[in-house]
Amino acid sequence: MEATQFLAIKTETYKLGFIGAGKMAESIAKGAAQSGFLPAPRISTSIHSNPARRVAFESFGVKVLPQNRNVVEESDVVIFSVKPQVVRDVVLELRPLLTKDKLLVSIAAGTKLKDLQEWAGHSRFIRVVPNTPSAVGEAASVMCLGGAASEEDGELVAKLFGSVGKIWRADEKLFDAIVGLSGSGPAYIYLAIEALADGGVAAGLPRELAMGLASQTVLGAASMASKTGKHPGQLKDDVASPGGTTIAGIHELEKGGFRGTLMNAVIAAAKRSRELSQS
Repeated sequence: MEATQFLAIKTETYKLGFIGAGKMAESIAKGAAQSGFLPAPRISTSIHSNPARRVAFESFGVKVLPQNRNVVEESDVVIFSVKPQVVRDVVLELRPLLTKDKLLVSIAAGTKLKDLQEWAGHSRFIRVVPNTPSAVGEAASVMCLGGAASEEDGELVAKLFGSVGKIWRADEKLFDAIVGLSGSGPAYIYLAIEALADGGVAAGLPRELAMGLASQTVLGAASMASKTGKHPGQLKDDVASPGGTTIAGIHELEKGGFRGTLMNAVIAAAKRSRELSQS
């Protein structure tokens, strides 16, 4: 295999660099550092113009370097966390420095491995789709390995992203659907939390109490679904007693097409992801 040509990265000593210093990069860097998985002094990024971003990264010990090239030169693992519309230009600019002893990772939305590998000049690349709850250590991330990324490379990236939540592995052809579900999904749930809180206010609750109850209810229900191993339908049935309050509420949700609307949201977002990746 092509991967056997590459030097293994020493997990105890490797250095991690971020090309792009946005919120997602900050979340991953902070999660890795604060979990003890990777000491902050072994993490670097480059910030050109926004002082607030520099302060954010330096606040937990990440090294901020003058240029992207400095980050690549210093790093064994390089994560491209730039906007999808600029990732091509950024990778091509840095290509002379992207040697095969470096593991490359992209979290740029909609950018396919075949393009990333072509721009970089080699295929020791891993593509990851994380989501915004990485900021609180509860990400749902999915990764796919490029042609020359080894199983050891995959394990390293899985541990890194595992420090900010959970990570799965899937074929890249599923990534548009993954974007529609876990990538965009947090926004659907924020909408649901807001609507639940509005319902509480309409029923007479103070706004602060309603918002707290709505947020914690969603958190608790998600924990029940992920930790008990029970089907969500069974968990729902466990709450809905005959002729009770819960089944009355569920009846209203069913009349409003709640399930179908959520399904349509995932399908629409997946379709849009497919369109953007082909443009």
